[in-house]
Amino acid sequence: QPLISSSKWLQLHGLKRKKLSLSQILSQVGSQHRKDYVTTLGKLVPSRYADGLFPQYKRAQDGSVYNLTAKKELILHFVDRLMGAIELYKQRMEWLTSGSRQIFGVVQEQCTVIVLDFGTASPTEFDLCRDALSMVLVEQVTQIAKFNLIRAAQDLMKWQQKSTPVSEHTVKSAVTWLWKLDHMTAASHASSAEALLEAMSDEAVSS
Repeated sequence: QPLISSSKWLQLHGLKRKKLSLSQILSQVGSQHRKDYVTTLGKLVPSRYADGLFPQYKRAQDGSVYNLTAKKELILHFVDRLMGAIELYKQRMEWLTSGSRQIFGVVQEQCTVIVLDFGTASPTEFDLCRDALSMVLVEQVTQIAKFNLIRAAQDLMKWQQKSTPVSEHTVKSAVTWLWKLDHMTAASHASSAEALLEAMSDEAVSS
């Protein structure tokens, strides 16, 4: 995800490369309980040498059984690594569901137009929408390459004629433009469609 801010997500990918899947862990802490074909019986027969000798783990996915032969220290080592991975996933989920990401998801495309259709929002709801949009501009649009804002209305309104490179100045300008918009009655469906078509007419735009 382009917007992940910390090295922790990269750290998590590193953990995945260091064999933390169930199959990879089992192969390091034990051996699979094997079956072999016995000609005289005409069927597969499992080895019984490990019965009662080692703890065993049965995989629900394929029914395979592993004899766990590792020492306690190695098991605890994997426990520590898995707990670390779980904590990173928790932090990732907290990041994904915080701030503007909770409302808009993660903006990944590098050139984005945000189409504003405030519908029948009351003046209070109108301000709440602008708060949320300001948040996405500051938190996420600052991380991409180009953007624009288009408001669906009887007379379509555009912040810029075409998508504009992101900078501290342009983001501040867009926020200022947003807060200078007047509260209007609901735009028609035709106005919404016109705004979307206008957004898509910019060849540089990816979303």
